[in-house]
Amino acid sequence: MGYYVTVDSGVKLYVEDIYPEGSKTIVFLHGWPLSHKQFEYQFDVLAAMGYRCIGIDWRGFGKSDKPISGYNFDRLADDIRTVVDVIQLDNFTLVGHSTGGAIAIRYMSRHNGYGVSNLVLVDAAAPIGFTTETATRFLTQALNDRPKMMREVKDSFFFQYITSSFAEWFFQLGLQAAGWSTAAIIVTLRDEKLYADLQKILVPTLIVHGVHDKVIPFVQAQELNQKISNSQLVPFHYSGHGAFWEERDKFNSVLSQFIG
Repeated sequence: MGYYVTVDSGVKLYVEDIYPEGSKTIVFLHGWPLSHKQFEYQFDVLAAMGYRCIGIDWRGFGKSDKPISGYNFDRLADDIRTVVDVIQLDNFTLVGHSTGGAIAIRYMSRHNGYGVSNLVLVDAAAPIGFTTETATRFLTQALNDRPKMMREVKDSFFFQYITSSFAEWFFQLGLQAAGWSTAAIIVTLRDEKLYADLQKILVPTLIVHGVHDKVIPFVQAQELNQKISNSQLVPFHYSGHGAFWEERDKFNSVLSQFIG
């Protein structure tokens, strides 16, 4: 089922809550500039296995409200904390992909991992996000030709072949976001760093990263593994930035085994 949670004055986030009676809960944070729908092939399988799957669209993306401000990691992490409080989540696994991984890391440090029993970082945009060069290119496109930007994002996202139908679906997911939120996150990924947050992560952490990732290099996953205590790194050898789709059977298996 889907519902909205108010996280700020005039700002509601969309929450997709699948199989609420599940015995274990997984909260999914999507990547930029997508939405919870990117995890369709996790929701299909994991809910059927008995997990409660919760997908949250951050402010500015997917079905959530799209205010003009609030696109720094602190505010985005605070939004997630509000959702956790309102729907009374506890003892859940937090899964963050790409920028969602960065938000998850800030949540863990800023809110002392409130309610989180396990953390999963998937091709996380951490400890740094975009280089200045990449950010400048994407920002120019986002403010002048956002569909062109989405085509470039799609072209760099996957290592494996995707069909034209899937490419169009992916393209439309990105265009659901507002232009201003799309641009603001690019700036955040350029300017914010997460080195100081890593030492505050104390829960068991699974790091999943595509070896062929052109968006966030695999070497950053290795750095996370070195700097997050009680972490394990699982390379995905046939994936780029979309391991959750490119090797979805392996991803779902690794995730369910990690959670138990």
